[in-house]
Amino acid sequence: MKRGKLMTAFIAAILIISSCGQAWNGKKDDTKAKYIFLFIGDGMGANHVATAESYLSYKAGKIGGEQLVFTTFPYHGTATNFSANRHVTCSAASGTAIACGSKTDNNKLGMDKDGNALKSVAKELKEDGYKIGIITTVPINHATPGAFYASVPYRGDYYEVSRQLPKSGFEFFAGSGFIDFRGPQNDMQPIDEYIQERGYNVCYGIEEFNSLPDSTSKVIFCQESNREESADNYVSEGKKTEDATLAQMLTLGMDFIGSGSPFFFMCEGGKIDWTAHDNRTMPMVADVLEMNDAVEVAYKFYMEHPEETLIIVTADHETGGLSLGCGNETINWERLESQWLADGKKNTLDRESNEKMNKECSIGWTTHSHTGTPVPVYAIGKGSEKFSGRIDNTDIKGKIL
Repeated sequence: MKRGKLMTAFIAAILIISSCGQAWNGKKDDTKAKYIFLFIGDGMGANHVATAESYLSYKAGKIGGEQLVFTTFPYHGTATNFSANRHVTCSAASGTAIACGSKTDNNKLGMDKDGNALKSVAKELKEDGYKIGIITTVPINHATPGAFYASVPYRGDYYEVSRQLPKSGFEFFAGSGFIDFRGPQNDMQPIDEYIQERGYNVCYGIEEFNSLPDSTSKVIFCQESNREESADNYVSEGKKTEDATLAQMLTLGMDFIGSGSPFFFMCEGGKIDWTAHDNRTMPMVADVLEMNDAVEVAYKFYMEHPEETLIIVTADHETGGLSLGCGNETINWERLESQWLADGKKNTLDRESNEKMNKECSIGWTTHSHTGTPVPVYAIGKGSEKFSGRIDNTDIKGKIL
């Protein structure tokens, strides 16, 4: 290179470095987003997402191309999710990793593998002045929501998980209700009474929620269908028609908390996992779409507050070993949907008949349990670039903070 050209290139490089320095100014913006939404699709692997999008494309009369709201987000990544003592995690260990930033043994909840209580991202944000909402389509004392407010050595101690809820002071909870409503032997104080005695209003259904006094500062929304009784621990028949959707519960929570103060919402699509355990394709797709509707609520809020809002969508693990395609290159969505609608959107087929239909429609399931595959991560908004690439589920808390 001639000397003149070399000098020109050198000056250009200096100008680029100088302009970068002026833009950055030696300072890094480490402030948290004012409004944070964390969506967790329990059991939702990348193939669950692809299967839901394949169904949407079928409904649009296309082979492919339709997208869920969150797959349009600009930053994508994957998260590993092994637990401290197993290659394949359970929801308690993975929920703890996401909420608290620490690996733990399977079945431990909100504590490390040595039994020490951990502090969740929700609790830390609460201390920083954020208002907190914990929302799920399954019981409020289930593993994923419980990881954000409870610490127990065994996730199945549901009544103790429930008893720890009031100590959190979180402003809003919503879900189907509580497992072990009167304790494991059905001989304890009804858990809604216990919680109400400690400062919360417990309501059942949207009508009752809308009748709460204006002075209400902390509320727990439960589905009307589970009033004064234990919520089902495992069902795969889909939602009861009178139950509020995840999007409705998030809207209630956002209206209740308001946008004047910073807030953090964790929203779990919990039934994705339940239907995947049963290898029920259409109910699983419906549960992914239900969570997507809730993400759309958050996305509309983001569009109004783009500089202050962060949305993250991920999963705790994959369930079912799902594959879009199973010996045939064409998915028979028409048959899958027809059977589902004929059943009244329930699962009346026995396991053997359901397995046969899945295979004939070219949907593959390899297990009725969890798998150890990495799960997808999608993000948009303030700080969302931190969630791209390969991360571990324990990284999520720190990246939020």
